[in-house]
Amino acid sequence: MLPGRGQDGRAARVARILGTRTAWSPVGDGEFFCPGCGGDRNYQRLTGHRRFTLLGVPVLPRGETAPVVECAACRRHFGTDVLDHPTTTRFSAMLRDAVHTVALAVLAAGGTCARPALEAAAVTVRAAGFDDCTEEQLNALVEALAADTGRVFSEPCGAGLAIELHEALDPLAPHLAPAGRESILLQGARIALADGPYTPAERDVLATVGAALTICAEDVTRLLAAAARTPS
Repeated sequence: MLPGRGQDGRAARVARILGTRTAWSPVGDGEFFCPGCGGDRNYQRLTGHRRFTLLGVPVLPRGETAPVVECAACRRHFGTDVLDHPTTTRFSAMLRDAVHTVALAVLAAGGTCARPALEAAAVTVRAAGFDDCTEEQLNALVEALAADTGRVFSEPCGAGLAIELHEALDPLAPHLAPAGRESILLQGARIALADGPYTPAERDVLATVGAALTICAEDVTRLLAAAARTPS
């Protein structure tokens, strides 16, 4: 007999006689981004109760397990923190709304009379997913925003506009790679530069965008300077 074979055999026999089993109970469901499948899938949220087993029969409770999320497609289990990540559909909507909000903020800071800025903003917003966006629609939205809030064009980023930017960008930032966060800031910079150099109000808005995207102030300054040196 090989060394250790007897011990291994006894351990295997004990494992067949005594063990633990987890009984799962569904407590909710929905849609999530499955890390295993790499796409949006349905899920069940499960709670588990462990029991000692004797010859495969549950005999004694051993306590509860942490809740898990089970993918309906691949059946893999994940921690519930996986639900903090947006689905692909939700992420696309968050990104589209963020770009739209940044475009409106930059236009409001620079004024809406400049046709090049409106055209650049409309192209950017359409590329983000608002396929039917026009310069006229953006102009009307910024004018309505000014009328509703009493905001004066070309003034620094006020509290109300800063709150709107943070509401659109704060939930998105943790799910973007650094290059993605910089891309949103640079899209706003190109809109501001479409009709000439940055105004102080435009710089203020773009600094707020950078802060909401968790880009440090030094990197914001560097990125805005690089955008200003790049021919449009």
